[in-house]
Amino acid sequence: MNQEIADLTAEQSVQFPNFSVLLSSTRRGARLARLLAEAQLRRWGLPTEPANHLVAELAANAITHGRVPGRDFRLTLYVIGDTLRIEVADTRGDRLPAPQQPAEDAESGRGLLIVTALADRWGVSEDRFPRKRVWAELRCSPPEPTPTGSGADGSFSQGT
Repeated sequence: MNQEIADLTAEQSVQFPNFSVLLSSTRRGARLARLLAEAQLRRWGLPTEPANHLVAELAANAITHGRVPGRDFRLTLYVIGDTLRIEVADTRGDRLPAPQQPAEDAESGRGLLIVTALADRWGVSEDRFPRKRVWAELRCSPPEPTPTGSGADGSFSQGT
């Protein structure tokens, strides 16, 4: 029975690549979230941009607005079809994020505007109290092969 469960779990992770990690609600934890996400996306052969920026913004929001002393946040990445979903769960379910228009001279307050600009979709999901998940989705595909420069497509590259 246990082997059947292990086989099913392994099959699902191959069908739907996923990554999840619990991190401290600190600036160091937010930086580590971005670094770990970048490494995982490279392992999967996916482009790291703009996903890196989305992870950075969502993690920064989790440690700034979703922080409860002594509680961590969770970064989860998974791919279904051609969609990468980035989720950051924190323990402040009572504080739901909303984009705001900061003053021109404000040094912060643009995180969700950046998320809105970069993500194909984003939103907030309630989790088991007191948590919430802020998520962003990107359509993604493996990196395009680089052109050979043969001129067959009308382009020309000069060799060195």
